Amino acid sequence: MTHYLSSVRAVENAVGVKIPPVARIVRNLLHGAQFQHDHIVHFYHLHALDWVDIVSALSADPKKTAALADSVSNAPWGGTPYFKGVQQRIKTFVDSGQLGPFTNGYWGHSAYKLPPEANLMAASHYIEALRMQAKTRRLHAIFGGKNPHLQSFVVGGITSVKDLTPDRIAEFLYIWKETQDFVKNVYIPDILAVGSFYKDWGAIGGTSNFHAWGELPESENEPESLFMPRGVIMNRDLKGVKMAEESKVTEHVTHSWYEGNGAKHPYEGETNPQHGDYDTGDKYSWIKAPRYEDEPCEVGPLSRVLVAYAKGHKGIQGLVNDTLKKLSIPVTALFSTLGRTAARGLETVAIGDAMEGWIMELVGRLKKGDNKTYQPWEMPKSGMGVGLNDVARGSLAHWIRIEDKKIQNYQYVVPSTWNLGPRCAKGKLGPVEEALIGTPVADPKRPLEVLRTVHSFDPCIACAVHVIDPDSNEVYKVKVL
Repeated sequence: MTHYLSSVRAVENAVGVKIPPVARIVRNLLHGAQFQHDHIVHFYHLHALDWVDIVSALSADPKKTAALADSVSNAPWGGTPYFKGVQQRIKTFVDSGQLGPFTNGYWGHSAYKLPPEANLMAASHYIEALRMQAKTRRLHAIFGGKNPHLQSFVVGGITSVKDLTPDRIAEFLYIWKETQDFVKNVYIPDILAVGSFYKDWGAIGGTSNFHAWGELPESENEPESLFMPRGVIMNRDLKGVKMAEESKVTEHVTHSWYEGNGAKHPYEGETNPQHGDYDTGDKYSWIKAPRYEDEPCEVGPLSRVLVAYAKGHKGIQGLVNDTLKKLSIPVTALFSTLGRTAARGLETVAIGDAMEGWIMELVGRLKKGDNKTYQPWEMPKSGMGVGLNDVARGSLAHWIRIEDKKIQNYQYVVPSTWNLGPRCAKGKLGPVEEALIGTPVADPKRPLEVLRTVHSFDPCIACAVHVIDPDSNEVYKVKVL
């Protein structure tokens, strides 16, 4: 839904239409559900196994695991028989040789630090999170039609008019609460439990600059009303947070496989592929290099949390300070792989809590007869617009130029382009390139430590670039051996 929302906002900005309050609230609820769903999936199913040794769980004592689980979380499941059952399921899985998502794990790696009981607990939560995310994705279906490709956004508002009924709102509220309970009682305790064994990662995998468009408007006044505020932080200076402006974004292609070597603002952007040799001294990536005032910037949960923290967001400040206290780590530990992983969970709590208020606001407006969901508009002969959006992975924006009522140019800069982009014309490293410098690697043939930092950014190269044969229109898939 993220590109969907950005594209709709870009056109709305170009044609000058303001959506009704009910439409704004429903969009916020669907976007909030996206954060809840995606962050749970990322932590447990895309990132947890960088910290959790699944095979080690086979040697755990289920009784001790049950005691550990009771001490660190308020999960609605547990007990010795439960963990015995989970352990047996894992053993059956391993013995079958059909390892599925566990096939390529670096099991037994010296960089794993959790004891067997913690690994078994985490493995059980991995399984329970599969069930939870399946429920959470239903939130999109209630007001959006389906997941992941929603169908209820249109320029001017939303189309889910007939879905704003007491029964559907109650269903949304019920699933939201079940999800938020999981986040608070399982997800956050797991972050704290795992983080307590990996405090050294509070000094590994950091970057210098942070950018956030902000998200979740609570009125038509933007960016002032954004629940997650807009801003940019340079050189880790939390006291110097500034407003982020779309006019200061450029994309470089000096080290990317595109024509030219200059930098352009997206309104003037071009996407003209020109593949060449892989040469780290020249061009070596299909991804462009976004820059803000000529500086690379990390985007994503950590950036949003840092901007909110720096701007005095009470909910975020409380969550961050409480986490730092519980882990006995300094605020500087936020600028790291550990901080990035923790921030993702903390903003899930904050956004999830805010959703309850939006649900109640929706109910209140509907009771008063305020049920307008769409504002009519007309296509101008020409126009320019930008759709700013902050999604689970980070800053996302679409830029559109309209001429003769047609799209004259369309460009977008996505989170994984910001984070995984190569060097720019001035030779400045992209955020992930910077973050990997100095990473300790115990076994170069099994670089688990590198994966920890890369996965903490939640990369999606498919979101950043597609390679298509212009003659056959075939999308190529490349397998790296």
